[in-house]
Amino acid sequence: MAQLTIDIDKCAKDGICADECPLKIISLNGPNGFPQIKPGAESACFACGHCVAVCPRGALDCSEVPLYRCPPILKERTVKKDQAVQFLRSRRSARVFKDRPVERARIHELIDIARYAPSASNSQLVEWVVFSDRNQIAGIVEHTIEWMRGLIKQGPLALYSPYIIPAVEAWNAGQDRILRNSPALVFAMAPMEAVYGMVDLTIALSYLDLMAPTAGLTTCWAGVLHRAMEKSPSLRRYVGIPETHPHYYPMMIGYPKHPYHRLPERKPPKIIWRQPGAETPPSGK
Repeated sequence: MAQLTIDIDKCAKDGICADECPLKIISLNGPNGFPQIKPGAESACFACGHCVAVCPRGALDCSEVPLYRCPPILKERTVKKDQAVQFLRSRRSARVFKDRPVERARIHELIDIARYAPSASNSQLVEWVVFSDRNQIAGIVEHTIEWMRGLIKQGPLALYSPYIIPAVEAWNAGQDRILRNSPALVFAMAPMEAVYGMVDLTIALSYLDLMAPTAGLTTCWAGVLHRAMEKSPSLRRYVGIPETHPHYYPMMIGYPKHPYHRLPERKPPKIIWRQPGAETPPSGK
């Protein structure tokens, strides 16, 4: 159960913590007008940490989100707009990796940052499975190819993706078009009770994805493998994703073989403004 501790020498009784609380369980009705959790509402707290993070004076401590584990935000580390734009635009899906294993410590560091991704009701139910053994990863690819071969035998109606035949032909020629010889494979997954599990794990994977270049690594979302696992229960069992976790997605990770030097353009966004008098046609023009 959540409990608040107030440093009365620092607290200005400004009500910022109460205003910011998503569940509105903080009031200024404590002794002498200091903040407190409303009586009987202690168990409702889902430990989001907003109250601790928003206090400009560091006057509030929460038993569920201890102040000592919440370092201050340093203004000198604030990312400027042009830096953020280049950082986001320079992110690429790499499909050529160095023949070099990825250290467990580096992957752990990325996952440790990814746990700060937002999740529905701050449930924090995302879990991780990591493969870093070449033989295991090759086995996953082989099982995926076997599933594809089964579809080919069924005939044209079963081939819902034009990618299947070229992928099998490439594998027969010694080329991996499924996981691209990536030295590591990371799965984010969420249990059945995570109502928005697919959203939660996608955001967490995005955090890992964007953080990877800071560790000298690059990534690629393994969509072909994900689709195969959705259609092939035997492949999913081979990978080891439990039935209790219906939400999952794989990501290749490794050291990039080639650096990128440009920021390719993308299609303009299609925006429909719904404000009165500001309607825009679907084309966005």
